[in-house]
Amino acid sequence: MTTTAPLPPLAIRAWLRYDVVRRLLDRLAPRTALEIGCGQGAFGARLAERASYLGVEPDDHSHAVAASRIEPRGGRVLHGTHAVVPEGSEFDLVCAFEVLEHIEDDRGALADWVRLVRPGGHLLLSVPAFQERFGPMDTHAGHFRRYSPTELRDRLTEAGLTDVEITVYGWPLGYALEAVRNRIDAKKLARVGDASMADLTHASGRTFQPQTRRTGTLIAAATTPWRLLQRTTTTRGTGLVAVARRP
Repeated sequence: MTTTAPLPPLAIRAWLRYDVVRRLLDRLAPRTALEIGCGQGAFGARLAERASYLGVEPDDHSHAVAASRIEPRGGRVLHGTHAVVPEGSEFDLVCAFEVLEHIEDDRGALADWVRLVRPGGHLLLSVPAFQERFGPMDTHAGHFRRYSPTELRDRLTEAGLTDVEITVYGWPLGYALEAVRNRIDAKKLARVGDASMADLTHASGRTFQPQTRRTGTLIAAATTPWRLLQRTTTTRGTGLVAVARRP
């Protein structure tokens, strides 16, 4: 029997992202879903209520939290990267939210991910937008890059995907959030020393994550008008959500 417990809370930026993702999920209606780099499982718990769900997460702490949130809802969470997905598996939907920018060989990663999408299925991902916005927040999070819509479209097309749709999101609240994070993370960078990109990446999934139901409820309410406002523009924002089909 699956749990009826409340869904785990989303952070502010995650609510802006999920506003786009949720509408795509409504349209795609996948029966099976794989999430690569599921973090602490806030999105995964929501996906597990829509589809037969498998998540993978390499960070020890985040994996444990994700499993506690997702498995009571009928999903599974494996400890590792996409390499731990059982051989021969294919999914209606493969997702990777805020993952690709952490991978140095992004073309190689996309090629691997596409092989996990069943023919006719979709890849759904999100990344930070516009390289000119790269700042201390990106460095502290372990990002190799940010993407323009054209660059992301090219990557997905090179990977053999078609029907690429890209949404720019996060205007205008995302600008303020990034300004604050850049100030905070500039100070943090002075303290982390020679932390590896892998260490920075793993830590990023644990940063600024709301832990209580009350906090989550307040964030959900406070972001509602901003989620609606961001829908009024398709060219401005701080993040990209892309969906593409495997022929």
